[in-house]
Amino acid sequence: MRSKDTIAVILIIVVLIGGLVFGSYFTQQSTKLPDLPTPELSEGQRGQLGIDKNVNESTIDNYLGREDSVYYDVRMLEDPANYEEIGGDRYLSGLVAGFQVVPYPFLTNVEGLPEAVGATYSGNTLYTHKDNKYVANYKESEQILNDLFPKSKNIFLMCGGGGYSGMLKNMLVDLGWDKNKIYVVGGYWYYEGDYNVQIKQDDGTYAFWRIAYHDIDFDKLTKVEK
Repeated sequence: MRSKDTIAVILIIVVLIGGLVFGSYFTQQSTKLPDLPTPELSEGQRGQLGIDKNVNESTIDNYLGREDSVYYDVRMLEDPANYEEIGGDRYLSGLVAGFQVVPYPFLTNVEGLPEAVGATYSGNTLYTHKDNKYVANYKESEQILNDLFPKSKNIFLMCGGGGYSGMLKNMLVDLGWDKNKIYVVGGYWYYEGDYNVQIKQDDGTYAFWRIAYHDIDFDKLTKVEK
């Protein structure tokens, strides 16, 4: 092979290798997840519920689908509490795409609901909140909580009006979770984004099969003797 041909081949190889390296770098850069803002409480009543100032119903579309995060709507499919009395909905009539569902009232006893809505679910729970402590009712309680809400991931919480999700953040933080990895998104009732999944159908029935729902079969768990 002539020297000019050899040089040409070498240049082509260098260009190809350089292109592959640059392409790989560009792909890594373009798929890198943007940093999340540090959780920051909203002002006023929303802040009292624990709703985040930056990651909320208005902005959650910007933070969906992250592999470093889990997304949970913590409402019941049908809540015994009469949330219609405060302009809400006792049914889980819709949710944001990508959110799974695990009912907060199954995790611990509910406290501090508005008097107008009455009482919610009062059956078995993984934990009981008493004397400012969360006490496990089953040997599997801690494992279930860790499986649902991995401490290594960011956790986005949503419900109807914001109350349940704020309560759950308080519970998780009290049990050792990092408060800076948990975002109380707020209430689905106020969501107007592009990723709505409609559960209530035109005929008034509910397509609950569209929900990634985590039930807890308490009969299969081992009670803690107290």
